[in-house]
Amino acid sequence: MKTVKAMKARTAARTAPAPVKHAPVISFVGRSNSGKTTLLERIIPELRGRGLRIATIKHDVHSYETDCPGKDTWKHARAGAEVVVLAAPDRLTSFRALDREWSLDEIASTISGVDLIITEGYKRADKPKIEVWRGDEEKKPLCGPADRLIAIASDRPRPGFGVPWFDLGQPAALADFISQELKAGRL
Repeated sequence: MKTVKAMKARTAARTAPAPVKHAPVISFVGRSNSGKTTLLERIIPELRGRGLRIATIKHDVHSYETDCPGKDTWKHARAGAEVVVLAAPDRLTSFRALDREWSLDEIASTISGVDLIITEGYKRADKPKIEVWRGDEEKKPLCGPADRLIAIASDRPRPGFGVPWFDLGQPAALADFISQELKAGRL
């Protein structure tokens, strides 16, 4: 049977970090299979080419398993470790058990050493957003200016949504826009 002290320590390990200032955050949002990941694969190198250090956060509304059953780190977590870190000479991976979903700001506060944090998802978070929108969709974009939508990246131009439009095939132009917004302190 666990002691009260051990139970409190375990609960403390699951709580979110104290809020701290973090790098600006911009969220790429859109419907499933709209091309968010593909666009990010093209935008990140463009931003890095402009000297920016980038972190990404992928939002998943479902639970997921990133560790492999049977591996040592999986065994550590299964045995009750609240935090498991896998360290190698060229990378570091941290697994943490949570008792609640952390806010985007709580997650961002754990990231340091970058100029910009890009999320894929988090359409409900109060962060500037770029929506990936396919022009052949019958539906309007998910977000509007009231949702802090700052731009739309699309395969077809469509006027009338009150924010700048960028061609999905021209990631450099969108990277220029993001860089300008970052330098102007609007992210």
